[in-house]
Amino acid sequence: MSVSSSLCKRSSSSSLWTLILCSAFSVWTPAEGEVLVIGSGLPIIAAPGDDVILPCHLEPMFDVRGLTVEWSQPDLKPDPSDRLSRVEYVHLYRDRKEVPDMKLASYFRRTELFMDDLKHGNISLKILNVSEEDSGRYRCFIPKLRSRVKAAIVQLVVDENYAKTLMTETPRILQTPGPQDTTPRNAGRSRVSVVIVVSFISVVAVAALVSYFSHRLHPKLNHPEDDQSQRQP
Repeated sequence: MSVSSSLCKRSSSSSLWTLILCSAFSVWTPAEGEVLVIGSGLPIIAAPGDDVILPCHLEPMFDVRGLTVEWSQPDLKPDPSDRLSRVEYVHLYRDRKEVPDMKLASYFRRTELFMDDLKHGNISLKILNVSEEDSGRYRCFIPKLRSRVKAAIVQLVVDENYAKTLMTETPRILQTPGPQDTTPRNAGRSRVSVVIVVSFISVVAVAALVSYFSHRLHPKLNHPEDDQSQRQP
């Protein structure tokens, strides 16, 4: 039995807000051993012409070579006037290979996964020679993953002013980060956020339970003579 379920059963007769806290606790607490798709909490900023990596990985490590991996732009909608139109992919990996036939023409020969790292759960997408038209939200999605979190969103910002800012700063070597550089940092940030939320809810829930039971026991401790008088005939 999980901690969240035991707390909720004990506080079934308590106030409504305690039950709400228990519900929130169960929502925010991932099941033990559950694999989650994790993206980047911060936007990826680049200049036109750069090669970028949109970080996305599974945690804990999970081999996805036998699964389908979809990268798409969720804000790109099909043409409502064309009933046969469909939203194509930025990158589609299926049956252990890329499927270019269902790819957006503007990304042809410009995207790639790190094939050797798929066995480690790294599904980051590399986009070559980005332009301002590439700016927007990207969604990495594993449809057949047995998890409550099968997708993540990564924001890409391509700005010409970003290149000008770099040119005015102290000269430095600009390198496109590899997946090993982006994945651990984002994983740590995501895990810290979950731990903070779960810890806060745990403290509040425990405080509510202590307050509830203390109020029930307080009258009996202060007036033991009342209990004795009720027992006498």
